[in-house]
Amino acid sequence: LVAKGYAQKEGVNFKESFAPVARLEAVRLFIAYAAHKSFIIYQMDVKTAFLYGPLKEEVYVNQPDGFVDPYHSEKVYRLKKALYGLKQAPRAWYDELSKFLLSKGFTKGSIDPTLFITKYRGNMLLVQIYVDDIIFGSTNPNLSKRFEKLMHSKFEMSMMGELKFSLGIQIHQSPHGIFINQAKYAQEILKKHGMTSCDGIGTPMATKHLDTDLSRTLVDQTKYR
Repeated sequence: LVAKGYAQKEGVNFKESFAPVARLEAVRLFIAYAAHKSFIIYQMDVKTAFLYGPLKEEVYVNQPDGFVDPYHSEKVYRLKKALYGLKQAPRAWYDELSKFLLSKGFTKGSIDPTLFITKYRGNMLLVQIYVDDIIFGSTNPNLSKRFEKLMHSKFEMSMMGELKFSLGIQIHQSPHGIFINQAKYAQEILKKHGMTSCDGIGTPMATKHLDTDLSRTLVDQTKYR
């Protein structure tokens, strides 16, 4: 089912609709910290995440076609939890996940509200969320396994193993470090603009020391500001 969110009115049947999501810089910092501490980053996905969020506002929907009660066809349903399409669905899901993690001993980042941290006997477990995609890792592998079981006990999850792709970044984790690139993104750009058959070259700028050419006319730098 998908709700007709376009028919909602702000202040009437929804208030907050914004849900914090991890910034690319935050994910890169997460990866850098994992490389520094030499722990593996894992990825999981919450199935139908928006359906978990309880609603604070009163929201009513028509009976769906094919499932209309013939004895009460004039009645409507009041939603207890969010549906896809509702304006507040992303926020309701974030609040539900945040509430769950905080109840299990996690603390929320003071600057980044999508970062959750917990500590146990000198070890640390970090969790970063991007809507229904979650990356996590710990200095103690057992804490990562316990977190996976914890999430499965509350939500329907898909465990995706070691993190290999996130927000357009390809990630390769090895004993020698964590390496990131955007080769896939670059290939998509080349394909989009019909440049897949072009020859690759290095940087067009000279790599050696540049000498000043005193015989040339000086460039007006203001044209490029």
